[in-house]
Amino acid sequence: MSVINAQQSDGEARRTQKTDNVERMLPVGQLFTLGLQHVLVMYAGAVAVPLVIGGSLGLPKEQIAFLISSDLFCCGVVTLLQCLGIGRFAGIRLPVIMSVTFAAVTPMLAIGANPEIGLTGIFGATIASGIIATLLVPLIGRLMPLFPTVVTGVVITSIGISIMQVGIDWAAGGKGNPDYGHPLYLITSFLVLTFILLVTRFAKGFLSNVSVLLGIIFGFVLAFFMGKVSFAGLSEAAWFAPIKPFAFGWPTFEPISVLTLTVVMLITFIESMGMFLALGDIVGRPAKQEDIVRGLRVDGIGTIIGGMFNSFPHTSFSQNVGLVSVTGVSSRWVCVMSGGILLVFGLVPKMAVVVASIPQFVLGGAGIVMFGMVLATGIRILSRANYSTNRYNLYIVAISLGVGMIPTVSGQFFQQMPEVFQPLLHSGILLATVSAVTLNLYFNGYHPEKAKDGEEGEAEQATG
Repeated sequence: MSVINAQQSDGEARRTQKTDNVERMLPVGQLFTLGLQHVLVMYAGAVAVPLVIGGSLGLPKEQIAFLISSDLFCCGVVTLLQCLGIGRFAGIRLPVIMSVTFAAVTPMLAIGANPEIGLTGIFGATIASGIIATLLVPLIGRLMPLFPTVVTGVVITSIGISIMQVGIDWAAGGKGNPDYGHPLYLITSFLVLTFILLVTRFAKGFLSNVSVLLGIIFGFVLAFFMGKVSFAGLSEAAWFAPIKPFAFGWPTFEPISVLTLTVVMLITFIESMGMFLALGDIVGRPAKQEDIVRGLRVDGIGTIIGGMFNSFPHTSFSQNVGLVSVTGVSSRWVCVMSGGILLVFGLVPKMAVVVASIPQFVLGGAGIVMFGMVLATGIRILSRANYSTNRYNLYIVAISLGVGMIPTVSGQFFQQMPEVFQPLLHSGILLATVSAVTLNLYFNGYHPEKAKDGEEGEAEQATG
């Protein structure tokens, strides 16, 4: 009994230490450096959405710049809500970075292309979908028993597979780049990756924790001397520009647009749930049902804030989950600092232009490391599933990951399906999740009591 008690005490001590790491307050200098590293990792993805929306709608340059500043400002506000929280609006309080979701781009372009509603229709649909999604959060939270170990592992692995495509595109110069795949881009990305690995292997302490930031700086210097860095627009950018709500006019609420973005929000909820589960596993604080509910509620509230302040639907950024895994720094205060930095970038356009000048191929090498870590986390969770006495779990993993890879390996696979289903069918994460949940229910049944006790929630089946 004493041995068992000693083992339990040791396990509790390790969990307490992990929890302390989440709450640990680092020196200000380290917080700023680590926070800036998070911002640089998510920046390209954050500004891509307003660039695409503004460019597709034919907005003038100054309005696109304002959309970017509004976006960064909202990212900062919602990140602070998620990491700090205010009263009932407390977030998950883990090291999370919030940003606009790519999943909403295609529907928003369709909404904006309608001359009767345009950009204000996008903002109206964003606000309304955020309100509806926030009201649905408690219902989504009750779905936790549907995510035992084998399902959670599939979801997180599919997230890693999906976002790895982003890192690969970065390494080749970024989607839409006429020189996509140029050897210069590939070589630079490889050098950045090599530099990060060298720092990780041979540096100690704090320097090892900021290996990704050092790699980005190294790649930026290389790109600058190769003449691949442009500071266009820096002189025209203002030193300070406040973000005004409803700057483009009062939002337009069109029912079909609202319904479309609400569906997108439900998709991002599934993705966010997987990211929260992955992050809880990485930092040693497993996410419980109440944690998931708090985190998703901030997703919804952040989307409402986004629509009010000229931005778009918000969600947790999986890129930064990978960065937490790479650095091993679990402190949520690092992401609180990131939120503050994003606020400043949103209010000081000149700083935003400087960061935006980092070429995407420089970020590529870092992206492969970070996104690969998300994938590795999913594989690690899958390794805990029971395969020895439950052979059905192999079917769940094999089929669900295969289904989830369809949009990645064959973008035209669902092109003949009705247009209304396209946002659903082009999310590999959603397809993998639905497949894994359905197959797990079919093979293993529904066991909410096991999930509540922290067990796998899987029926033990003999291997015939």
